[in-house]
Amino acid sequence: MGLTFINALVFGVQGNTLRALGKDTPLNQFLAGSAAGAIQCIICCPMELAKTRMQLQGTGEYKLKMKNYKNSLDCLIKIYRKEGLRGINRGMVSTFIRETPSFGFYFLTYDCMTRYLGCEAEDSYVIPKLLFSGGMSGIVSWLSTYPVDVIKSRLQADGVGGITQYNGILDCVRKSYHEEGWRVFTRGLTSTLLRAFPVNAATFATVTVFLMYMRSEDNLRECEPGPVIQQPSSL
Repeated sequence: MGLTFINALVFGVQGNTLRALGKDTPLNQFLAGSAAGAIQCIICCPMELAKTRMQLQGTGEYKLKMKNYKNSLDCLIKIYRKEGLRGINRGMVSTFIRETPSFGFYFLTYDCMTRYLGCEAEDSYVIPKLLFSGGMSGIVSWLSTYPVDVIKSRLQADGVGGITQYNGILDCVRKSYHEEGWRVFTRGLTSTLLRAFPVNAATFATVTVFLMYMRSEDNLRECEPGPVIQQPSSL
């Protein structure tokens, strides 16, 4: 549910920001992507909070006789009633720190990859090239900020079962490192990257092909004769 709005918001903000910046340069691609990443935190943070709480429910140390949440919406409503807006936005700062540079690298990598591979509409191999570029963009994006994601997830899971362990981001980093070493910041990275490649390959390829199609349709409509008599071109 959340990804539908997130992807619409991300690609919309990125495209409009890039146009506002004027030139399509690598730096502007990074800045436009970062702006998109920052804004989509509004949706991303509550969505991931609900996902984390739902996944933890009834498992491991959080196992209870009765489940607290019926679904994601019920989860967010109950968190709001108990903790208010602050509870709904738990992990917002760490999400912002993760998403802002992550989406900057996301769009920068895609731009560099498509330029390097020469992705043109008339190229017979354009789809495989777009899929590969999108997949690599997802991997680079996650690699750039994955340790922050670990901290974000721990903060959002903190307090489930009535036990609070962390007082903030730095406290979470310190305690996690002290108890589990540096490897804690790469926990789950392999499965994340295995998911990131196909998901982002499909996302970027679909968006790019759709935009190519829509732009070609617009060009055709512009070339169609209007209701008035068309004058011959000077060419």
